[in-house]
Amino acid sequence: MTATTRVFIVDDHPLVREFLATLIEQQPDLTICGQADDPRSALTGIAATDPDVAVVDLSLGERSGLELIRQLKTSHPRVAVLVLSMHDEDLYALRALRAGARGYIMKREATGNVILAIRRVREGGIAVSERVSEALAEKLVRGAAAVADSPVQALSDRELEVFRLVGEGRTTRQIADALHLSFKTVQAYYARIKTKLGADNALELLRDAIRWNEDQTGR
Repeated sequence: MTATTRVFIVDDHPLVREFLATLIEQQPDLTICGQADDPRSALTGIAATDPDVAVVDLSLGERSGLELIRQLKTSHPRVAVLVLSMHDEDLYALRALRAGARGYIMKREATGNVILAIRRVREGGIAVSERVSEALAEKLVRGAAAVADSPVQALSDRELEVFRLVGEGRTTRQIADALHLSFKTVQAYYARIKTKLGADNALELLRDAIRWNEDQTGR
């Protein structure tokens, strides 16, 4: 008999967790061993339950799932992380894989694809769309010469996190508190983001960030 795969869900939306849990429990080879709605609870729960797979959303309130993935790679390297996110894979999939995830699936994917992805990462494979596979191959071939498709893709993971919070209307102090950074560090990130995106002033950057956030949530 095939061993049952133990799955831990990390998502800050109760309805999403409930849907995923129901879907997973319907599979004869999968079972839910725990759930969490924020990174801290996730780390505690995963340490206590020792899952085979962690299904992680990238938007966890004020915190980014990317940091959680990095922590899991260090503290629980045996756990295969599958990202299930609403965020565009063109922007986030490669970042998630670099952080330590074994797969990236959009929430709009068919439920069957989610189950297949869980099984694939559990077996040691990589679960991504054909488009992401092609992007990985292109990056391997082009290396450092690869050019970002949009200015936002040129942002580092932390800069992207700051940019997202700017688009949510957070002040510099609020962003610093949310990310556990100093006020001056956030200001430095802010200046680099403005340069990379070609924003002439704070108002233009805010407008761009709000528009980008709206585009992400509308996908």
